[in-house]
Amino acid sequence: MSRGTCAVIDLAALRHNYSVIKRRVANSNVLAVVKADGYGHGMTSIAKALPQSDGFGVAILEEALLLRAAGITQKIVMLEGALSLEELKQASVSNVDVVVHQLEQLTDIEKVSAEVLSGGTTLGASLNVWLKIDTGMHRLGVDPSDVLNAYQRLKQCAWVQSITLMSHFSCAGEIGTVVSDAQYSVFNQLHQSLLEAPAFLGHLLPASLANSGGVFQDDRNHFDWVRPGIALYGSSPMEGQSAEDLGLKPVMTLVSRIIALRHVPQGESVGYGASWTAKAATHVAIVAIGYGDGYPRHVKEGARVLVDGSLCDVVGRVSMDMIAVDVSSVSAVALNDAVTLWGNGLPVEHVAEWAGTVNYELLCQVTDRVDHRYLGVQG
Repeated sequence: MSRGTCAVIDLAALRHNYSVIKRRVANSNVLAVVKADGYGHGMTSIAKALPQSDGFGVAILEEALLLRAAGITQKIVMLEGALSLEELKQASVSNVDVVVHQLEQLTDIEKVSAEVLSGGTTLGASLNVWLKIDTGMHRLGVDPSDVLNAYQRLKQCAWVQSITLMSHFSCAGEIGTVVSDAQYSVFNQLHQSLLEAPAFLGHLLPASLANSGGVFQDDRNHFDWVRPGIALYGSSPMEGQSAEDLGLKPVMTLVSRIIALRHVPQGESVGYGASWTAKAATHVAIVAIGYGDGYPRHVKEGARVLVDGSLCDVVGRVSMDMIAVDVSSVSAVALNDAVTLWGNGLPVEHVAEWAGTVNYELLCQVTDRVDHRYLGVQG
């Protein structure tokens, strides 16, 4: 785009991050989570760049169908599960795994399974199910007291080919938290009790617990499948540890350019509401990005961007289309110079802290009017 605002997506960095995760969980399969348009990176482009991935996690059916339409053949898991009978049938036809996180979804599976057996409907030959347990997050998941019964009911459905037990950490980014320890204990005990139940001895029961934080927190969390999301995109899932500490590289670098330069006299203000006033004569650059592009409106004083390798303060309020930056410390600055909002040289975690939010939100909220340019495309 002529405006110059662009999310540069480094697919080589993506593959590097995948390899870091895979080395960390050498004995586990990796379900790369690409929901929410690949955390703002472009879902189909991300999936195509990871042919080595064991599968992909999405939130909803529409995302799964987009991946299948793009030629993705690996396992796809709908993490919110099928929310209607029609979605369940569509998932089966498209060979998409479904999560069961409430008993109503299990009833739908039993109903369709009976139809398939009676010849009343023509669907996929089988269905793979991920049975989700609420181990303490209290968002989605079957109550632990209902897990054995739910598992038995699924085993009785001839249409169900495989069952994977899963749950989700609520505090995986906090090292040594008692909450994660308690969730692990509940999950592991249920998994073991199902494996040891006399009626199911000898049955395979793969398990999945670790999200990005769980991958880096404790090896015991890894089980058969891990489900990395934010770490895959080169952002830290851990409090107190940077992405660099974990060996991860940023996949998205959000850049724009200077479209105007202003010499602001001492005592004059810049931007809406006159919220910033120059304490001395200041060289100010106007950069072509704003909250209409996904840059956070509520960054606080001290927020910075990179100009010619130098960290420069954002001054005044963020507008819909522009921000103002103090470039007085940059020895040579000119119109059209590049400005990095986050990515290489400026971790998105820093911007999230200045905005009072999380790295996930910033990556996901980059809007459609920002051009996406892909580096490291193979084949």
